[in-house]
Amino acid sequence: MKNPIDQAIMSRRSIKKFKPAPVATEEIIELLNVAKWAPNHKVNEPWRFQLYTGDGKEKFVQAYVDAMPKVDGATPQKVLNKANYFRDIPVHLVVIMPEDPRQRRWDEDYGAVASMLQNFQLAAWERGIGMIWRSNDWIYDPVFREAIGVKPGEKIVATMMIGYAAHVPEKRERTDVREKMVVIDK
Repeated sequence: MKNPIDQAIMSRRSIKKFKPAPVATEEIIELLNVAKWAPNHKVNEPWRFQLYTGDGKEKFVQAYVDAMPKVDGATPQKVLNKANYFRDIPVHLVVIMPEDPRQRRWDEDYGAVASMLQNFQLAAWERGIGMIWRSNDWIYDPVFREAIGVKPGEKIVATMMIGYAAHVPEKRERTDVREKMVVIDK
């Protein structure tokens, strides 16, 4: 029998379809306060957050719309459809880290942010809140970055799209780790 942590890890899914029900800002803050306990070198907590909810989501959506004409294959209809999809998602969380010029620090910071985001997803999943971690091309576009206030020297690690799941996808099997491991014992 699997323990509760194993079960949480194995049952979590990326959610793309959300119910219209709002997720309370205080609940997101509580979850992030749990997630912040991720391992991070020297406890420098290399993250900051921008939470878009309610009418504030329009700033996120408009930044996306303004950035999209530069992305290949972005027809006006596709942009409109995606913008409307984004408007229907209850919460958008943009997760940002400093881009330290020292490669080791950059790697450590990115690892810490990724660990924190996994904690966030697992803690939210246990409360019935789903999300998907997005890192699409438009997060690199200067128009999008400037519109939401991301400064030079900062990296958008993720746009987390958050809400209560309207659909939970079936689990997709993973490769047994033995197929990806070499054991060196001598």
